[in-house]
Parts: sequence; C-alpha cells; structure tokens
Amino acid sequence: MNLLELFIYPIKSCGKIALNQAEVTLKGLAWDREFMWVDESGQFVTQRTYPQLTKIQVQRLGDRIELSVEDSTIEPFKLQPTVTGTSKTVQVWRDQTVAIDQGDEVANWLQNALKSDAQPDFRLMRQSPDFIRPVDPNYAVNTDNQVSFADGYPCLLTNTASLAELNRKLQETYPLSSQQIPMNRFRPNIVIDTDQAFIEDQWKTILIGEVYFDLVKPCSRCIVTTTDQKSGERNQLKEPLKTLSTFRQQPRGVMFGFNMIPRNTGTIQVGDSVEVVETH
Repeated sequence: MNLLELFIYPIKSCGKIALNQAEVTLKGLAWDREFMWVDESGQFVTQRTYPQLTKIQVQRLGDRIELSVEDSTIEPFKLQPTVTGTSKTVQVWRDQTVAIDQGDEVANWLQNALKSDAQPDFRLMRQSPDFIRPVDPNYAVNTDNQVSFADGYPCLLTNTASLAELNRKLQETYPLSSQQIPMNRFRPNIVIDTDQAFIEDQWKTILIGEVYFDLVKPCSRCIVTTTDQKSGERNQLKEPLKTLSTFRQQPRGVMFGFNMIPRNTGTIQVGDSVEVVETH
C-alpha cells in the first residue's frame, strides 16, 4: 500500500491544494484548515449552507495566499496572512476558540466573488497560535491532542478501493449512467492506494514515512458529499450519500474514510509506503 495523494484545504470549505510532500504538525498537515469564514456572530461557515464556497480556489505563493474563482471576471486576491489583527471568539461545532480577523479587503472580495447581496457579512479568520483547540476527549489519544479548523480531527484518510466499491454500487443503482464519483467529494488529506475496500476500519495505528497516525474514528459524511467540488451544484438525487447509506450506515452516521491523529511531527510524501502497525 502506498500514499497516492496529499491535499490541504487552507480555507475551510474552499478549494484544495494538491501536494507532493507535506509537513505533519500535531494539529494536522501544515496550513490545512488554518483559516475559515465566519458570519457576524462568529459561527463557522461551510459548504453545508453555502456550497458555492467550493468555487473559491486557493493557492500558496510563498507566505501569501491567492484566492480566485475559475472562469470569473473577479480578479484574484492576494492575502498576506496575519496573526496580529483583531482577535475574535469563533465557533466550530461545539468548540469555541479565538481567531484573528484577516481584514476588510478579503471579506469584500468574497462578497463580490459569490455575487450575493443576500448573504451575511462573512469574515476570514485565522486560527490563533495562542489558543489550542483540543480534539474531542472521547477520541483523543493524549490530553494534548489538538486540531485546526477541521471539523474535529487533524487528518482524514481515504482509500481508493473504498471509492471503487462505492462507484460499483452506484453503477448497479444507475446502470444507464457512466458518472463516477471523484475522491474530492470526500475532501481527504491523505489518499492511500489499496485493493481492499474499507480495510482501514480494521486499523488502529499506521506508519506513513516517518509519522505514526492513530486511527480514532470513522468519518461520518454529510450533504457536502453531494456537492460538485468544481461547480458547487448539489446532486438532486442526494448521491452518493443515498447509496453510501445502504451499506455504510452505522449508529453514528454514514461512514467513509477515517479520522486520524498524528503521534509525532515529520514529513510524508506521495509514494510513501503505508505500514499497518496495529489493528483492532
């Protein structure tokens, strides 16, 4: 088994960046979900409510971040991230933490990019280095486990064989359709290439490159999986979530992929072997 693909999403719910190599920090891959949009109350904003956020593409240019919208007349915006701006309490699910406002210019740019006067005034916030957001203690391996603005855990792993099995079942359900669901619907950080669907359910600890990861919780999926990650359009049949629920429904939700916590820092890269250290 090998590490096939690596992704980060610097701004939560916006576009991905594919990497050949990534630095693993204790809260996940460097720069992953370091930023997020919030509404006027400080509540986090995602594709669940605003699917058009996926159209915001993100690139890193040295220490700056460029935001753009493909096939749009809106000029790209180059953001110089700061940790010295106005701090504000923000909410991610049940967690409250402190983040740094990235300014009026980027907030105004998003308003124009989404072409909506009806939406609230969103602000782009960066996670404050002075405030640690802890992992859910029910699944944490150590008391100091931490996470970025990801939904709950530092890293998300998916498996190519699992996606192939899902697409096989979709083909059975819709034999006249040739559409295949791409892995980007599940917004993983780490994609591994295997020939056994959902084999990761059996794993407790794996080693990729020089980093050990504890697999702590299967990932429950939501309406984001029904959102085309290029156009922002929802699937009217609620696929692939509908089909996935027929064989991956568990007491805590419909599962695809696994949430992981790194034990140590280090570097991982595409092509690294994936070694199973401990199973359940």
